[in-house]
Amino acid sequence: TPDPPESRTRAKSLHHPPPAWKELGMVCVVTHTQLFLSRGTELELSGGASLFLGSGSNLRFQSLLLDEERGNLLLGAKDHIYLLELDNLNRNPKKINWPPPKERIEMCKLAGKNAHTECANFIRVLHSYNRTHVYACGTGAFYPQCAFAEVEATLHLNTNSVESGRLKCPFDPWQPFASVMKDQYLYAGTASDFLGKDTAFSRSLGPPHDQHYIRTDISEDYWINEARFIAAHPLADTFNPDDDKIYFFFREASREGSSGDKNVFSRVARVCQNDVGGLRSLTNKWTTFLKARLVCSIPGPDGVDTHFDELQDIFLLPTRDERNPIVYGVFTTTSSIFKGSAVCVYSMADIRAVFNGPYAHKEGPDHRWVEYEGRIPYPRPGTCPSKTYDPRIKTTKDLPDDVISFIKYHPMMHKAVYPLTGEPVFTRINVEYRLTQIVVDHVMAEDGQYAVMFLGTDVGTVLKVVTITQEGWSTEELLLEELQVFQVRLADIFSLLQQQLYVGSRDGLAQVSLHHCALYGQGCAECCLARDPYCAWDGHSCSRYIPASKRRARRQDIKNGDPSTQCWDLEDAIVTDEEEKLLFGVEHNSTFLECAPKSQQAHIRWFLQRPGSDHREEVKMDERVIETELGLLIRSLQRRDAGVYHCMAQEHSFSRTLLRVALRVVEHGQAGGGPVRPEDPVAQARQRYKEYVKLMGDPLHGVDQYCEQVWLRQRKSKQKNRTGSAKWKLMQEAKKSRNRRHRDSILVPKA
Repeated sequence: TPDPPESRTRAKSLHHPPPAWKELGMVCVVTHTQLFLSRGTELELSGGASLFLGSGSNLRFQSLLLDEERGNLLLGAKDHIYLLELDNLNRNPKKINWPPPKERIEMCKLAGKNAHTECANFIRVLHSYNRTHVYACGTGAFYPQCAFAEVEATLHLNTNSVESGRLKCPFDPWQPFASVMKDQYLYAGTASDFLGKDTAFSRSLGPPHDQHYIRTDISEDYWINEARFIAAHPLADTFNPDDDKIYFFFREASREGSSGDKNVFSRVARVCQNDVGGLRSLTNKWTTFLKARLVCSIPGPDGVDTHFDELQDIFLLPTRDERNPIVYGVFTTTSSIFKGSAVCVYSMADIRAVFNGPYAHKEGPDHRWVEYEGRIPYPRPGTCPSKTYDPRIKTTKDLPDDVISFIKYHPMMHKAVYPLTGEPVFTRINVEYRLTQIVVDHVMAEDGQYAVMFLGTDVGTVLKVVTITQEGWSTEELLLEELQVFQVRLADIFSLLQQQLYVGSRDGLAQVSLHHCALYGQGCAECCLARDPYCAWDGHSCSRYIPASKRRARRQDIKNGDPSTQCWDLEDAIVTDEEEKLLFGVEHNSTFLECAPKSQQAHIRWFLQRPGSDHREEVKMDERVIETELGLLIRSLQRRDAGVYHCMAQEHSFSRTLLRVALRVVEHGQAGGGPVRPEDPVAQARQRYKEYVKLMGDPLHGVDQYCEQVWLRQRKSKQKNRTGSAKWKLMQEAKKSRNRRHRDSILVPKA
């Protein structure tokens, strides 16, 4: 493998010191100049995020690499590599222009690929090779290429080092893959052909004096079959460096069970880093490859579980013991009928226990996987060679033939890996989006430590979620925020760094703050009810919680979210300055009362105080009065709907009034419209049902669209019912003049 000219003579000296660059993995970002927080609250870009759009359109950002020492960020995009400054993404960005040759673009087009979204060089691999150079790979218009790029003095591509990217980078810019660089060796899981059928996990590169090209066995489909690789991580199993392994996660098609049908299963696999292949069998193939099923399911009645079989993303949350990170996985269902996503959490101890357990074996007429009960050769298949264990076995080429033969036909473990809690910690069922990515931050709060999850979706949103362990080891999942970062699907960039979330899409890279405490409100109760581990009440405002701060006592209750215990001595916990509004509605028309709590955990209840009465009664919902996420929709307004509406937010035992709306109903004739033709009640009910279904299908946008349609029908109705009577025109002008005098006091309903 060619080294950069400047580093050929010092490759050995730079082999062991840690590189300056830190690999962030694949991540996703968004493409708008504004972000939206929680139920449509607008988050100004200048206050909570910054956006890098590059120098062109559809740059398709796909890889990210951090230089902590220099404070730089390396970004892989379509035909470009960008070098950005962390503190200001748009200040003096540098770039490398690396398009594929024109003849490759033409060949790609002739193969039926899209000229804009496929026939380009999408940079999907960025790994630190040493302190001066980065190893980069791109799809090269379905002809992957790799090269070294210098990043120390200047940013430029070493064109003399360009080489084939096969088995290092996918051909397809949208096919999932995984790669990691360890000790100058590149471990990659990807497709090795144009059609994407032959998938393999391989090792390449390495120091010039010690290069060993290894891959999974292609002759046996039960090693890896139609795989989609998700993540790869180097981990030390013991204190002996000979035991260091590469764990990689993927999903594949496999025939398991009595039906014999090919289904999708999620896997975790591992290989030894010192594996150099076999001597007579499995030459240049892994001799320590083992895999196990990764299960994420909801237990059901009679032992029938609901499985989330398609692994989408993996994140390893570091702990004090670097050998035992906590594994977070995002899964989705394979069914087209039942759609859902889930997050499951695993321990490395459980994963290692499965790999140290019984092997699986295919037997019987249907070739089902069953537990292998025969003799297991020595040393145990999958064990890394080490002089500590057996001085006779120095490398994998010294392994006995029966060990090589056994692992060739028994790569699967019999037992599966199950979640720590026995079920998902977070689920989303029957929603209009799927979870696709995850990063996790470990946060210290006043009442303990919490893992805050940031989940990317396929509609450009980011969910901020925390799970809380209650008494009896039951868990409570809280959706803290929902950020609309982009209006399109997120790209392969989704990383966490220095209290910033980096999210990528086809159009840009967003740098988003992890906390937006000021948006929770200006009172102690609101801050406490938010239950955000990043935020606490400091006596004046809801601000960032810093555990080591010497400031006066911070008020925060993540576990229970009870303001009565935290804000009992403050006026805002008892007396509320709720907003008051005056709203006029026209009889027989629709009116929308907008009220959305800042807290995602709040439950809204509506109460009506009729004119002349001190009693408040709860508003009953039906097909005419509909409660949405943004407020209360009253259709075909009637005179009895007049009164003062109270919007109450309730969380646990704490409740407060968020809004009071005095609704006055104006007779239709007084509003300037002509006589109303009675409608067919059956047709009217049918139309209302259609509108209700559409509104509930998309509550965030449905209200806007619905109100626009209602107002459009009203305008058409007015035009249709106008007469040429001079008397009628005179009455209309008189009413208009009266309306002008009171225009400032009338609030037009907004969706």
